[in-house]
Amino acid sequence: MILPAGDDVGVPERSAPRTRARKGEGAQLRDEILAAAERLLIETGSEEAVSIRAVADAVGVTPPSIYRHFEDKQLLLFEVCAVHFARLEVVAAAAVEGVDDPLEALVAMGRAYVRFGLEHPEHYRIMFMGRSDLTPEQYRDEVLAGTGPFALLVAAVRACLDAGHTAMDGDDDPVAGAMALWAVVHGLTSLLIAKPGMPWGDTDAMIDRLTRMTMRGYFGIDLDQPDAVTPGRRRTRPRRRRASA
Repeated sequence: MILPAGDDVGVPERSAPRTRARKGEGAQLRDEILAAAERLLIETGSEEAVSIRAVADAVGVTPPSIYRHFEDKQLLLFEVCAVHFARLEVVAAAAVEGVDDPLEALVAMGRAYVRFGLEHPEHYRIMFMGRSDLTPEQYRDEVLAGTGPFALLVAAVRACLDAGHTAMDGDDDPVAGAMALWAVVHGLTSLLIAKPGMPWGDTDAMIDRLTRMTMRGYFGIDLDQPDAVTPGRRRTRPRRRRASA
C-alpha cells in the first residue's frame, strides 16, 4: 500500500533534479534514498516529517522513483532502521565485555539497551514501538532467530541459568526468560521516550535500579547481596551446558 505523502515539515532545500539513472546505478540510488531518509529523520526528529515527497525532493528524484525501490514509507523507514539493529548488537556486546558475573552482565546489557533507545528515539519507535503484521512463525524465523541483539540476550540469560541461577517460576527456557526481561527494559525505554516531561529524576539511577530489581525478581537474588537467596529457595549447582541441537 502506498501511503500519502504528508506535510514536508523541516525539509531541507530541494536538490537539483538528477538525470535518469543509467543501468547498474539502481543500487546507488537506493543508498542515496536511505541516506536522505536517515538524514531527514535525524534533522526533524519526527517519523511523520519523513514523507516520500520529502525524501524524493532531498535526493532530487520524483516520488515514483522512490516507490520503485521501496513499496511504501513504512518499508523505507524500516530499512533505514535496519542498520540500527546491527548497532544495537554492537552496543550490547560492548556492554558485557569484561564482565565475568553473568547476572551483572545481564544488568549491564539492560542499561545499554535503554540508553541506546534514548539516544535514538525516532529509530527506536520504528524498530520496537510500531505495529507489526508478522505472524508468530515469521517472528521465530526473522526476529527470534539465533542472530542479532535478541540472540545476545538469550545467551546472557542462558549463562545465568548455566551458573545455577534458576528462574523464580521454574521455567528455565532462556528464550522465555529473554522475552520477559526484554518486556521490562522495553517498557522503561518506551516510557522515557514517550513521556520525557515526567519527573523521572536521575535517569541513570532509575535505569540501574529497575534492571537490578528485575534480575532480583526473575532469579530471586539480591544483586547487592550476592549470597542472599529468596526465602524457600536454594542455589543450585552450576548446570552442564546444554548440547547444541
